[in-house]
Order: sequence, then C-alpha cells, then structure tokens
Amino acid sequence: MTLSIIARCPQTGEFGIGATTSVPAVGKLLTHAYPGVGAVATQGLLNPYLGIDGIRLLSDGLTSREVVDELSHADEMETRRQFAVIDHEGRTAVWTGKGCKDWSGSLHGAGFSAQGNRLTGPEVVWRAAKAFEAKPDAALVDRLCEALAAGLETGGDRLGERSSTVYIVAKEEYPLWDIRVDDHDDPVGELFRLRDVFAEKLLPHIRKMASREHPGGEPGEYDV
Repeated sequence: MTLSIIARCPQTGEFGIGATTSVPAVGKLLTHAYPGVGAVATQGLLNPYLGIDGIRLLSDGLTSREVVDELSHADEMETRRQFAVIDHEGRTAVWTGKGCKDWSGSLHGAGFSAQGNRLTGPEVVWRAAKAFEAKPDAALVDRLCEALAAGLETGGDRLGERSSTVYIVAKEEYPLWDIRVDDHDDPVGELFRLRDVFAEKLLPHIRKMASREHPGGEPGEYDV
C-alpha cells in the first residue's frame, strides 16, 4: 500500500525517509530515525515496533542486514510485513514478505533504498531511485520529494495516494524536517508546497533551537 525511500546524505550525515500511500497519515507510524544511527521505514501490514526495535538494534551496533534478519524472524506475521533499514554507514536491507500485495519489492543504491507494495509495477521504485540519484548534491529533503514525485508519476499505489511524509534527522534527537500530509487529493504536491513553507518560515528557527552542544540555543530563536 506504500512507496517509500530511506537514505543517508553523505555530505551532511542526515538520515531521511520519504513515503506516500493510499491511507491517511502515513507519517504517524511509518517513519523512525535517530541521528548518527540510522533509519527504518515500516509498511505493508504495518508494525510500528519494527521501527522502534530496529532503531534500538542499530544503536546497539547491528548492521542493517542483521537488524532485518533478527526482526523478520521474530515477527509471527512476517509474510505480510515490509520494512527497510539503513545503518550508520549507509548500508541498506529490506524485508518484503511473500504475502505483501503485488507489486511489491525494492531497489537498492548507494546510501539509499526504494521499496513498495501494492504498486502498479517495479517501474515505480525504479523511477523513484533514478530521481533520487539524479541530483546527488541537492539537499536530502529535495531528493526525497523528487523521488516520491517520480514514483507517483509512474503509477504509484494501485489505489491512489492520500497521504505523504518526509522525516529527516540531522545531529539532534529531534527532527530537522517532519512534513506530514495526512489526507489530501494531491499529497505529494502538497508535500512540495509545505517543504517550501517550512524552508522559509520554520527551518531557520529549528537550526537555532537548543542543542545538546548548546542547550541555550542561538540568538533569534522564537517562542512557540
């Protein structure tokens, strides 16, 4: 029911997840990431604990492949699950259960993976991957949005899309980007619009907020 892409930016070290699906509020439970550790996208017959436990295992030093092996074997509904993992070195691994709805599968590249289930065909993840690779020096948020747009233009979810999300962590434990389109006739188009709004009105303040290194924040931070 979902197209997603997980990635690590080699320039900034940011970890990000982008996703779009036919059900509302994809960003609420699918996205899991932690700075310097990695990211997990969980979909199909969604089990949020695959993301929660996946981040814990990555924090313990397991590779993406080891995380997928451990979590898939511990889940009694593994045939219906799909989840993707990227570790601190940018290595990716994906589990796609045999019971996921066609078309389902994944495509790996350097520092990223695109995956989906109930898609119109394998060309969806292929186009998403190619779009992500097209501008390697662009900001991670832009590359994730472009990947989702390319996958959608190729067919996307067989039932259409209603929600989308981009979630990115940088150096802090709170997200640098957390864009959620919970229910919309054009969720990816709305994702682009909100990206521009956040870039102008929110991102400059997030960069000045309290950090582990500077608990007082920087001048210019505003009150909420």
